[in-house]
Amino acid sequence: MAEKDLPTYRKIADELRTLILLGKLRSGEKLKSENELKDQYGTTRVTVRKALALLKADGLLISEQGRGVFVRPRPNVQMLTTGANFRKRRDTGVSNFNAEAEAQGLRPEQRILSVEFGLAPADVADRLGGPQDAEVIIRRRAFFVNEEPMQLVDGYYPSALFAGTEVAEPRRIRGGVSRLIEDPSGPVGHRITQFVEDLEIRMPTPAEAAALKIPPGVPLARVLRTAHTSAGQVVEVLDSRVPCDRHVFRYVIDVP
Repeated sequence: MAEKDLPTYRKIADELRTLILLGKLRSGEKLKSENELKDQYGTTRVTVRKALALLKADGLLISEQGRGVFVRPRPNVQMLTTGANFRKRRDTGVSNFNAEAEAQGLRPEQRILSVEFGLAPADVADRLGGPQDAEVIIRRRAFFVNEEPMQLVDGYYPSALFAGTEVAEPRRIRGGVSRLIEDPSGPVGHRITQFVEDLEIRMPTPAEAAALKIPPGVPLARVLRTAHTSAGQVVEVLDSRVPCDRHVFRYVIDVP
């Protein structure tokens, strides 16, 4: 459909969307009232309301009762994934998520939701390489930036390796599980030499949308990250669910 044939509410929505994406309407900025927008575009409040509803469905605007309509705050975090980057973060004892967020002037927080013994989902069990009914330790966490939920991350660990270690305890592990894996006196004692990441884009479940405050129409990225050691063991699978409106991932792949 040619632009001149678009209905008025679509033209208004397209113009406001462009202003938001260009940063001319900034994150958290309050929009003009419906009456002001009606006068600006020479149309009706009903038409303006339809345009705003379209942008809310796109996850670009939010309404606050009694206050008005605002550009939805989006604290994007760029996650840099390289072997050298992992090793540098690992040596400092600071998680990659926290280090990357802090480097961008943001306030990261990780919360442990639960630690339990159980069975892994079939796709995770396949990556762990053991039988489907092998018991694992499941560490469920939520990641926040500036108090906004950013990720849900479930970590799966073979209980045959990690039962009785810090992994089975409901508390933070300094330096992360990778420090424990690579500790010469730890339960594994081998270096992590490879991560394999599988990326799936889908719509969130109702529970995921509620926990991550995902607006209608915004998809979710599910990343399954499998850690391999120098001994050929699979020691960890991380199942991360990430709203697609607040992350930028950059993968650096060295090709010999």
